[in-house]
Amino acid sequence: MPTNRLAHETSPYLLQHADNPVDWWPWSPEAFAEARRRGVPVLLSVGYSSCHWCHVMAGESFEDEGTAALMNEHFVNVKVDREERPDVDAVYMEAVQAATGQGGWPMTVFLTPDAEPFYFGTYFPPEPRHGMPSFPQVLEGVRAAYAERRGEVDEVAGKIVKDLGERSLAFAANGTPGEGDLAAALLGLTREYDSRNGGFGGAPKFPPSMVLEFLLRHAARTGSEGALQMVTDTCEAMARGGIYDQLGGGFARYAVDGSWTVPHFEKMLYDNALLCRVYAHVWRATGSDLARRVALETADFLVRELRTAEGGFASALDADSEDGSGRHVEGAYYVWTPGQLREVLGESDARLAATYFGVTEEGTFEEGASVLQLPLDAGELVDAARIAEIRVRLLAARGERPAPGRDDKVVAAWNGLAIAALAETGAYFGRPDLVERATEAADLLVRVHLDDAARLARTSRDGRVGPNAGVLEDYADVAEGFLALASVTGEGAWLDFAGFLLDHVLVRFRGESGALYDTADDAEKLIRRPQDPTDNATPSGWTAAAGALLTYAAHTGSPAHREAAEGALGVVRALASRAPRHIGWGLAVAEAALDGPREVAVVGEPASPGARELHRTALLGTAPGLVVAFGAPGSDEFPLLADRPAGAYMCRRFVCAAPTADVAVLAEQVGAEV
Repeated sequence: MPTNRLAHETSPYLLQHADNPVDWWPWSPEAFAEARRRGVPVLLSVGYSSCHWCHVMAGESFEDEGTAALMNEHFVNVKVDREERPDVDAVYMEAVQAATGQGGWPMTVFLTPDAEPFYFGTYFPPEPRHGMPSFPQVLEGVRAAYAERRGEVDEVAGKIVKDLGERSLAFAANGTPGEGDLAAALLGLTREYDSRNGGFGGAPKFPPSMVLEFLLRHAARTGSEGALQMVTDTCEAMARGGIYDQLGGGFARYAVDGSWTVPHFEKMLYDNALLCRVYAHVWRATGSDLARRVALETADFLVRELRTAEGGFASALDADSEDGSGRHVEGAYYVWTPGQLREVLGESDARLAATYFGVTEEGTFEEGASVLQLPLDAGELVDAARIAEIRVRLLAARGERPAPGRDDKVVAAWNGLAIAALAETGAYFGRPDLVERATEAADLLVRVHLDDAARLARTSRDGRVGPNAGVLEDYADVAEGFLALASVTGEGAWLDFAGFLLDHVLVRFRGESGALYDTADDAEKLIRRPQDPTDNATPSGWTAAAGALLTYAAHTGSPAHREAAEGALGVVRALASRAPRHIGWGLAVAEAALDGPREVAVVGEPASPGARELHRTALLGTAPGLVVAFGAPGSDEFPLLADRPAGAYMCRRFVCAAPTADVAVLAEQVGAEV
């Protein structure tokens, strides 16, 4: 009788598989010991809870008794949540991509009992389809190869591990990026820019959050109108497209087409945190009403839909939901037909809504349904109050539909991104409630995820810490969130906590010549120590750490932190012209390094309207290298406040301007619009 060992895991994704007839093991030494005992290979299946094709393969294969029997008889089966174990995912995804030229989830990898990979794939169908073998055929082929050609399998596995082990990155010798490198990156992005639809490249099209942050900073530093135009056009196109939830706010993971029309409907915490911050920064740079609305609606979505009872933020909402007939269908919660509009709104308002949101009889999605958009050619101006009332009614009606599932584990890194976004959005737009939500999430990370040595756990759920150690992106993104929160609240404790985390980066994640690793030097040893400086859906841990180190150095004057940041930026110089779309956050950090350090200390009583206005003006500064400290005279909360009477003090590149109490003067110094 098979024994499924996932019932006591904390990952919602693993728990989704706890009732499979597959004899699943979590990733553990015991699983590999069992494979050695039985003399069979390991089948490693990696996915995540909001992954549509992960659910499809689970339904077709892992819930099928016959397929499960094959798996149980011939393999030790290991299920991994890539969001809990990004290190395991990264190592084997690198192997999959090297072997097949592509990757994705679900990821299916066959390993020796020594965890060495020898056969790879992603989704396999239950029967042969589109040139793909069926999953049972793959299982039988791998079983036969392992049983009958074991020497050949071991040779292949050993060669793969050797090839992976010879990949190493150490770019400190390149030096920090200069003007020419950033100009070359801008040129490369211009070549890949989609001038018709916004964004970069073709379908599928992903929100380029990190690249947009680079372009905003580049425009602020150089005055480049072209860089700023790419940002504003892309942000408008996304906000008007189907990738943005026109009723409830928040962004889907990506668009399956090049025009942002049809999304892949899962909503991820990291995308929405990053985009909330991007739109807030666009408003800061341009005053755009659209950017302001989207930033606030996205912030409200984060709080309303993803906030957990403990004050953190859940990882994701599924793409699929029940469509009313018992089927789980992608996008069912979000799409509308003209008939559904009439049912909720009546004939007249339904006609207006169909025009305004681009709902057609033929549909823009599947089975005659449409994704709501704001088409640019919607026609004449409409009554804004009437549209607002229609939105409320549609949102209420949608709320009666079966909701998508929620992955409610709290991932440290992504909560760090949310803390930064909510703190800044709240400060810019006079929403102290958003700053409070950011503070509560930060409190949760300190209480639950940090141990007495300031070591960070990757996840928690229901207030219970998960078993997996934090990786570099956790330390970096949480430090980034704490640093943003410190600047907004004037509470220096968050600067201190960021310092504790960054000390671990300096000691446990650094290699020679400024290179950074994704796992600590005392982490579980895998077949390769993962190391990736390029962005994926989130900033790479490498460049996120560089950014946090740079900000912390500006606050404290620490040469060790600035030198570590500059050493880490060598990789950006190596990749700026060759792959600018994949090193966007590194380019944004390089802009800060080139511009700064630029430090503003606002000294004044927090209750004083004048001091608060100076503080907000400083926060609205667009200068890339800017850090802000705020506190009362005599405060020891921040090093930048020491021995300074009331006023605002701006120092750049270790040279200070005269103190001022004039908001207009400070605004000019920091590049703020007032």
